Amino acid sequence: MRLLILFFAIIHISCTTHPRYEHTVDHVNMENFEGTWYVIKGRFTPFERDVYNSIEHYTWHPDSQTIDIKFTYNRGSFTGKEVAIPQSGRIFNPDTNAHWKVSPFRPIEFDFLVIALAQDYSWTAIGVPNQNYLWIMFREYAPSEQMIAHAVEHIKSLGYNTENLIRVKHQY
Repeated sequence: MRLLILFFAIIHISCTTHPRYEHTVDHVNMENFEGTWYVIKGRFTPFERDVYNSIEHYTWHPDSQTIDIKFTYNRGSFTGKEVAIPQSGRIFNPDTNAHWKVSPFRPIEFDFLVIALAQDYSWTAIGVPNQNYLWIMFREYAPSEQMIAHAVEHIKSLGYNTENLIRVKHQY
């Protein structure tokens, strides 16, 4: 069953209706980037449906140029079952640190692009080349609607698809 799910996930991720997107930010300081990010809005994978309290935590390993990613959420409600999905990443473009290869398990890897990043590292946007997915994340779990709108407009101005975004509910 797991192989069947993986097969359909790969097919789904590889299919696109949007032009290929390859723009990233000029540079990511990984020491500033690592830590906790609250997923606030995005266009998510089939595994991220009906999620609450969605959090990504990044741990940077400079010696190996790798990133441990711990993705957690509550399924179905604020008190729903907590799901943890560990992933590993590696810097694909060391000149910018903004193009990563991320793997839920080896040898499968997906391209993740840091397409937007606030100068103060208060928010970021991670996308994929086919533009099917987008994760807009903030350092705080309850950013203002104005902050969220600003992030979405900035991402849109970069030419990345911002249609059909879903808001993730957070409660702590």
